[in-house]
Amino acid sequence: MAETDTTTVATVSKAMMALHKEQFGRGAMRTRTYFAGPDAMITVLEEALLPAERALVAMGESLRVQETRAFLQEATRDRFIRTVEQIVHRKVRSFQSACDARAEVVTEIMIFDPLESADDGI
Repeated sequence: MAETDTTTVATVSKAMMALHKEQFGRGAMRTRTYFAGPDAMITVLEEALLPAERALVAMGESLRVQETRAFLQEATRDRFIRTVEQIVHRKVRSFQSACDARAEVVTEIMIFDPLESADDGI
């Protein structure tokens, strides 16, 4: 991986952790970001649930946690998109967030406008 890519993913990881802490009151314990091909990026945040969310999971309410997280992420999506666009210097075409409450893993997926024409890839 090129030095620039390593710096970029590390910067995105730190920014995602900070945004989660700011927006949700707690950051994840571990965060990693990866390029998934030329036009996609995924950030994986582990141990990201709030104590109250963990209690809900223990009560068997993991779907309620996932649904609440989806609503909160939708409310803050523009902030996440702007932050990544400023770091990566690419336009985000699609932003998707998911929470696996049982595993305490949150994923943030960014799909960028293609660098190459659509005919170049599969």
